[in-house]
Amino acid sequence: MDTHSGSKHIDRKIIARTKLGNGEEITDIAMMGRWMKNWLKGKVVLCDGLSHGYGPLHAAILRNYLQGEGVFDAAAPYVVSFYHAVQIHLPQYTKGTSMACPHIAGAAAYVKSFKSLVSSIHKSALITTDMEELVSVFPSKQRKLHTTRSWNFMGFPSTALRGPFESDVIIGMIDTGIWPESKSFDDAGFGPPPSRWKGICQSNHNFTCNNKIIGARYYHLQGSISEYDIPSPRDSEGHGTHTSSTAAGRLVTNTSLAGIAGGTARGGVPSARIAIYKVCWSDGCSDIDLLAAFEDAIQDGVDIISISIGGNSGPDNFTVENYAPWILTVAASTIDRKIIARTKLGNGEELQGKAVNIDGFDGEMHPLIFGGNAPNISAGDYAKHSRYCYDGTLDEELVKGKVVLCDGLSHGYGPLHAGVVGFVLPVSVLESSNSIKVQNYANKTSNPTATIYKSEGVFDAAAPYVVSFSSRGPNPLTPNILKPDLTAPGVDILAAWSPLSNPKVPYNIISGTSMACPHIVAYVMSSTKNAEAELAYGAGHINPLAALSPGLIYDAQEIDYIKMLCGEGYFSTILRLVTGDQSSCDSANNGTVLDLNYPTFALQTQHGKSFSTSFRRIVTNVGVPNSTYYAIVNAPSSLKINVEPNVLYFKELMEKKSFSIKLEGDAYETIISGVVIWSDGTHKLKKRRMEDSQ
Repeated sequence: MDTHSGSKHIDRKIIARTKLGNGEEITDIAMMGRWMKNWLKGKVVLCDGLSHGYGPLHAAILRNYLQGEGVFDAAAPYVVSFYHAVQIHLPQYTKGTSMACPHIAGAAAYVKSFKSLVSSIHKSALITTDMEELVSVFPSKQRKLHTTRSWNFMGFPSTALRGPFESDVIIGMIDTGIWPESKSFDDAGFGPPPSRWKGICQSNHNFTCNNKIIGARYYHLQGSISEYDIPSPRDSEGHGTHTSSTAAGRLVTNTSLAGIAGGTARGGVPSARIAIYKVCWSDGCSDIDLLAAFEDAIQDGVDIISISIGGNSGPDNFTVENYAPWILTVAASTIDRKIIARTKLGNGEELQGKAVNIDGFDGEMHPLIFGGNAPNISAGDYAKHSRYCYDGTLDEELVKGKVVLCDGLSHGYGPLHAGVVGFVLPVSVLESSNSIKVQNYANKTSNPTATIYKSEGVFDAAAPYVVSFSSRGPNPLTPNILKPDLTAPGVDILAAWSPLSNPKVPYNIISGTSMACPHIVAYVMSSTKNAEAELAYGAGHINPLAALSPGLIYDAQEIDYIKMLCGEGYFSTILRLVTGDQSSCDSANNGTVLDLNYPTFALQTQHGKSFSTSFRRIVTNVGVPNSTYYAIVNAPSSLKINVEPNVLYFKELMEKKSFSIKLEGDAYETIISGVVIWSDGTHKLKKRRMEDSQ
């Protein structure tokens, strides 16, 4: 798909297919417009004050959208537009009079998986509820982007036995694209793609696929392309290359970032195939591009999709963004190798900070100054601004050639633009006690000096722990579903990089929940107490090898989610818009969110009140026949947990058993947490429980 502004479109057009009595089929745009006019009549109110020009793009998810379909158009490019082609005269939503709508601009149709239409509609457009085919309408927004040691730390070494099926696994990466020339994506020794693969490779800007990267597409339906972006699947940001190699990069020896974190870089499934769907650009990732990528990935035949978008909004509660129960939401945690940068003061004291510096000052001392003592007075800035080193707040003459101590910094542009040689972050890099030491030294010394050393990797015995930037729960929509689900390494991850991005290196170290997600994807395809911790790490840190033989599993099918939606108040008519079939919310399907067969429990209660609630779950035996599991409860005295039955007997593999858990207590604490473990002496199935009082 090419990248053009407005509704310009390259390889998919909207058509309507008419079959005549003689068997001839006719397709044309105008006919689609006439069909839309009749189909939309009385159902959509547009143009409340709109005179001309396209509005923001909206995506409409439709049910049984069979009259028009997205098809490949070999004659592209051209502009798909219904400007003045659809003149809809509708009752005004508020006054009951007629009003004319100038146009609807059709941008794209995705009908195979999502049955959706993307159109340019003014923000005042009203979609009425009597539109039976309508499931959802939402404006297209721009989303933000949310490893030599990490796999070993999770207990998944390079020597772990690999299944012969790995080379048939296809991982779909929805991200910023990929750098195909990286050694991590060399296809030496790979056979042809799996026969079920139906995707394509868009080869713009010398981009080529191989037997490792078997498919690549790019999308930019909204807005224009920046001069910093490349209209092809090629990655100019580095993010998509990094996540792709983390999930499925092949083994590459002697990799590091300027000698930092050296070792063998590898993905979790080195033999897997990769399909790239580039939706993220320098200005973000739009919803309509994401919709198109999901549509194509499903139709192309990928086995699993990794999407590292959203997140990194912690440490505040209610910041988790991907919270649907059918999505695996991953938090970012540390590994036992952390990257540090030592700062040495002129008095000889050394302080350990957190940074990835590919170079240092080689021990050379430089003048040290506190940002609050160097405000840009000429620009109207004062110490209350310059202490945070915001861009433009520092006096260039006072800080030039010096190391600057800042009270907090989101990026380094302010000090660097002002000409400093280095800066220290006292909140996000130094322990607060260490930052106080630096400030006291600077304030009490006539000519304070400091130097910053090149970063190095050291052992972190406290790992794993969830980092501050990782988004937290509770689930803002369904608080009785615990999110995030679990954690995976997301800090100081070394993986392949695009040389078009900074730094100009083949392998780079970055951190984020984006780095955690591909760890989970790769594992799935290969088959100390702190307050409110469950809102950060969910069920806990992933253990890939142990999970290969769990003994028991919690298995959720489509019917389980249907029961949950019915219990959440969905009527049968609304449910069918979601499922696309004749599902109904009858008595047999009317469940509750508490009984969704989820591997964690969560309950929101009223603070200061007593509570008594029961959950029901079903486990499946995937361990050994003739096994017995005993329930082990670990909970504080303020929480009473009763498991019934507390012993499960299995005669066969894949046999299912149900049990219930009753919770009782008083909600005087903000968070109460407990654990139920099913154990046969070899396997342990842990189920975390959390009570959140509001």
